This record gives sequence, structure tokens and C-alpha cells, in this order.
Amino acid sequence: MSTPPIRSTSARHRLTPAGDRRRWAWWAVSLAAAVLAASACGPSSSGPAATGSSAASPSAAAGVVAAARAYVEAVNARDLNALVAAFAPDAEIVDVTRGIRGHDAIREWAGNEVIGGTLRVVSVAENRPDGQKLLVHWAPAGSDGWRAHYDFTVAGGRIVKADLQYA
Repeated sequence: MSTPPIRSTSARHRLTPAGDRRRWAWWAVSLAAAVLAASACGPSSSGPAATGSSAASPSAAAGVVAAARAYVEAVNARDLNALVAAFAPDAEIVDVTRGIRGHDAIREWAGNEVIGGTLRVVSVAENRPDGQKLLVHWAPAGSDGWRAHYDFTVAGGRIVKADLQYA
């Protein structure tokens, strides 16, 4: 059985056979894991994650720390510069298992994989003196999305580490 190609209206998101095989494989494995995880949790045709809304729920938005809120707002505004500015210059992102460090790498990652999607805060899962963990609904462009935990560590008003994992 062959896997159908990803179709996108954006030339930036088209995959080329030579240059993007690893990204395609990672995306396909991630999507399959998300589908399996969602099916294991039961139907999700109703409730906050199924609405597709990109805004944080009012109760969740009130408790989100400023740096994390800046990240969420930048994603939904499709503002790459604001997204990068939410991070400290030497910040680290752990995207499932992949490490991304520094503004240049964050800009490349976000430009290729984040900008164009929608992000909604479902709830604050944990508060800490140095940040918080959020339960979010992340939907990459062209996807219904899935729930994830975004754990932000903040210092000096900026994100110094973001650990992004499937919920």
C-alpha cells in the first residue's frame, strides 16, 4: 500500500523527493501516532478540542503566562517575527524528540512547520515558578489537529525552553 502525497497550496510546503524525505517520514509517523492516540481516547466529535477554534478558551487564557500567550497569539496571527521574539536568543525547543536551539533554528522550524496552523489553549495543566504546562489543541495547516502538552519554561519574560509532546 502506498501513502498518498501531501498536497498544499503553498509552494513552501510542497515536498520534494530528494530534500524532504526525512520530514515526510517524520510527519507521516507523527500523524499516524496522533490518529492512533485520538482513536484510543474515544470519539472527539464534541467538546473544546473539536470546535477548531484557534482562540484560547476565556478561562484558560486568563491563566496563561505572558510569554506562552505571546507564542500562542503569534501562531494564530501567523506572525513569524513575533513567534521568534517570544523566545530567548539561546532558547531550546523539544518537538516530540527533535531538539531545536536558538533564534535561527526556531525561525526555520516555525516557518516550515508552525506558521499557518492554529493553536488553542484547552487548559493550564501545571503552574510552576519558572513557567507552566498547557494542554493545547494544535492543528497544523490542513489538519484537524490533536491535543498536546506544551511545557514552557520562562526566564526574563521570554521562553527559554518549550517541550512539545503529544497529550
